[in-house]
Amino acid sequence: MKKVIILSALFLGFSFVFGQDHPKPEPLSKKGQMFVFFGWNRGAFSKSDIHFKGNGYDFQLDNVVAHDRPTPFGIVYFDPAWFTVAQYDVRIGYFLKDDLALVLGIDHMKYVMDQNQSVNFSGNISDPKYAAYVQNGQVNLADENFLTFEHTDGLNYENLGLEKYKNILNKKNIDLVWSYGAGIGVMFPKSNVKLFGNERSDRFHVAGIGTDLRTSLNLVFWNHWMARLEAKAGYINMWDIKTTLNNKPDKASQDFVFGQVLLGVGYTFNTKKNNK
Repeated sequence: MKKVIILSALFLGFSFVFGQDHPKPEPLSKKGQMFVFFGWNRGAFSKSDIHFKGNGYDFQLDNVVAHDRPTPFGIVYFDPAWFTVAQYDVRIGYFLKDDLALVLGIDHMKYVMDQNQSVNFSGNISDPKYAAYVQNGQVNLADENFLTFEHTDGLNYENLGLEKYKNILNKKNIDLVWSYGAGIGVMFPKSNVKLFGNERSDRFHVAGIGTDLRTSLNLVFWNHWMARLEAKAGYINMWDIKTTLNNKPDKASQDFVFGQVLLGVGYTFNTKKNNK
């Protein structure tokens, strides 16, 4: 009887030490982990002074108003052949150490100058036809023959950031993880500009730089699938925007503050066997 009791006690002790459930690992937390993400955004932009310079003109439009251009909801949001039509975002993250990730991002925003506005004008235009658009120090942009100005293919911010992650909720099949960080990158827009009746300039070009602060909430299901809500605010300075098909000297420059909110889905996985 004593032997049975002793064996039973040893068995229970062994089960307690070696058979108990281990704490569930927290996602987005271990060195060597990666994630990929795809989502869609809405953007907002501050007013901007836009300076145009080229053969026969050198002028500035002050406090120009612009908005984003979201694509109406439809098949373009789900068909891979059309995904670049919408305002989209891509993220690839790698954890350099626990809770700290290096994130490569592409923010495909769209910037469209409002046509229905009058703005202050300073500078000169040698062509009398287009100089006549200036009345009392202002230009009414409603007439598209003077100017159309967009970054719709798009306002591409290609950036690299550092993000710190902190687990807020850790349950059996669901986790909530908060992140915050900053980034910097190059502006690679495809600017659609038509100035003074010239043929529209429509080409990709490295135009300047951008920088940002960002934060996100990441809902992780079954340790791998992600739903990400991210907010970002930053500054963009583009000093070499192509305005005509002439390489030089025609160009525009502008700088502004932007805000962005995005939502999408992703997947996270470990690259090291000991990250379990």
